[in-house]
Amino acid sequence: MVSVVACGGGSGASAGGSGVGDPYFPEAGNSGYDVGHYALDLAYDPRAHRLSGTATITARAREDLSALTLDLEGLEVEEVTVDGVAARWSRAGRELTVRPREAVEGTFRVAVRYAGAPVTVTDPDGSQEGWLRTADGALALGEPVGSMAWFPGSHHPSDKATYAVAVTVPSGLRVVSNGEPAGEERKGSRTTYRWRTGEPMASYLAMLAIGRFEVRRTVTAGGLPVYTAVDPEQAGAGRAVLARIPEVLEWAERTFGPYPFSSAGAVVERPEDAGYALETQNRPVFPGAPDIVLLVHEIAHQWYGDSVSPRSWRDMWLNEGFATYAQWLWQEEHGGDSAQRIFDLLYAGSYFPDAGTNEALWSFPPAEPPGAADISATSVYWRGAMVLHRIRQTVGDDSFFALLRGWAREHRHGNAGTGDFTAYVERSAPGEDFTGIWEDWLYGEGRPERP
Repeated sequence: MVSVVACGGGSGASAGGSGVGDPYFPEAGNSGYDVGHYALDLAYDPRAHRLSGTATITARAREDLSALTLDLEGLEVEEVTVDGVAARWSRAGRELTVRPREAVEGTFRVAVRYAGAPVTVTDPDGSQEGWLRTADGALALGEPVGSMAWFPGSHHPSDKATYAVAVTVPSGLRVVSNGEPAGEERKGSRTTYRWRTGEPMASYLAMLAIGRFEVRRTVTAGGLPVYTAVDPEQAGAGRAVLARIPEVLEWAERTFGPYPFSSAGAVVERPEDAGYALETQNRPVFPGAPDIVLLVHEIAHQWYGDSVSPRSWRDMWLNEGFATYAQWLWQEEHGGDSAQRIFDLLYAGSYFPDAGTNEALWSFPPAEPPGAADISATSVYWRGAMVLHRIRQTVGDDSFFALLRGWAREHRHGNAGTGDFTAYVERSAPGEDFTGIWEDWLYGEGRPERP
């Protein structure tokens, strides 16, 4: 999180606005400035469980700022500079407060040198993120705010940036991150791996995987690099499904429009090292070899969630509803149930083998999760997909698929909320009435009447 706090500064300097008003993580983000780039130069010793390094954050102030805070969970700060000049700093919980010698304006650069034992963060729903230790290294995951466990920053999805990541580890281990490799260098018993992400990325999509991976680079028929990193224990099980990444990408481009990034791929960890799959940008992470439907889900997120990211965490259904509906479309086109069949089974309460999961579908409207613990609940995924199917039923296939592609194109590398989406749909199909869909399926309580 980045917020801005009052302290001494130059004449006319402002403390800015603390937080961006997210309904579930109100202190996350900052209205005082935007981050443009993160340069992370890190070293990790798995045996000692020690992470050290420097995070250099380039940002643009929206107004003159006399102080600012960065989100950082755990870890010990050793030095902070602003535009190369030593700055005063203090800690309070997850906030690192930085007081530059003079108020900053325009573009400025904050460098934080830090070290310590990185922590695992427990989400409101009980899942774990942040820095996850593995048998041979570590896995860093960040949804929704876990990236604060390994670098300070503006940890809200509305503040996207480019990244340059360098990580030094004992030789014999590999480091995989987002984007594309930018070189590796071995010195003595340690090796430094560099990765760069040139397209904007929300911090919750940043990842690191450190371990004894089998790393491969292939190229799709269209020339897109595909980087995969697989734990040796999963190599046999994962080989066949990962070989289908180019096929899934080709299908997704036909369905959703041009792929939004400059590389693709996947990271496959052991199931005990990662408890869930996550759509980390360019390179989704899987807990063991995925099946084809899960692979489709996470690749679809590259359009919906990664390129078009939520404006706030209340808008998670725009991530998960779209990726879930992508599963339905894949199954429909590859010999499985049609989307209509899945919709009917869900509505009847007979899709899931567990009755409680079927009931959970109607526990709250997908656009209004009750709290932070509910942003990844059943309704967000499956009822969110049902909203999309209701739109498809209303406008017909041709208009619906044009709508999917247009939504991804209009908000490419940006952020969008539910209000943006409903306005876009109404603008795209001006002759249709979507009032019932919004009131009953998107925002309504309980199970709507049968359409």
